[in-house]
Amino acid sequence: MDKKTGFIGGGNMAEAIIKGLLAGGVPAAELAVSEPSEARRNLLAERYGVQVLADNAELCRMSDTIILAVKPQVAPQVLGALGAGLTDKLFISIMAGVKSAAIEGMLGSGARVIRVMPNTPALVLQGASAISRGYHATEDDQVLARRIFDLVGTTCVVDEKLLDAVTGVSGSGPAYVLTFIEALSDAGVKHGLTRDIATALAAQTVYGTAKLLLESHEHPAVLKSNVASPGGTTIAAMHSLDRDGFRAATINAVDVCVARSKELGER
Repeated sequence: MDKKTGFIGGGNMAEAIIKGLLAGGVPAAELAVSEPSEARRNLLAERYGVQVLADNAELCRMSDTIILAVKPQVAPQVLGALGAGLTDKLFISIMAGVKSAAIEGMLGSGARVIRVMPNTPALVLQGASAISRGYHATEDDQVLARRIFDLVGTTCVVDEKLLDAVTGVSGSGPAYVLTFIEALSDAGVKHGLTRDIATALAAQTVYGTAKLLLESHEHPAVLKSNVASPGGTTIAAMHSLDRDGFRAATINAVDVCVARSKELGER
């Protein structure tokens, strides 16, 4: 982490990564952000002390590693304007659906590209990120990418063809989980709890259950059976969830998300 890292795009995910790098001991002077919004530039500079600018090409010139944190829909416009001769740079893309070969094509022959699919819990340094190496990227490039994203959560390495599935499970997963927490909170309010208590109980239950699963290394079905005693309240509730299609609805949501990710990659 002794090289300058630049961000093209200064949105929430870029901010999360900046926060993780600073927490991991990377000096603010080694970080820079190119962002079109002046208000956003000012916020990042004031909050984190990083260098900010509005010129993407200048950011590339001054950075060794460039994290592409823009919307996939604007990738051709943004990357096409950078020009060629960037083979000495490492580009780490967090753009959903945009394949490394497409990014390499936009940046010019020989571009070194790593794709990463992170998620928004990176904002509290609890993200889940999957990493895939492009054709020209080296093993050292992959190691560096993992070091960066390990600072904002946990990482795994997958084949690029699986990144659409990762998008469906963990990339968009926080939205599914938040919908579930909201529904649990609504149910608590329906039965007399105040909103703040219901939401706190629901959120802590999800957080604690996830921590229990990760630390116990048990299958989810095993831990679930530990809660559902014979003839009890939990097994009755689980029957209701199954009857109403909770499991199928979740799988269907991931299916739609994966299909959309693939669609974005074909543009």
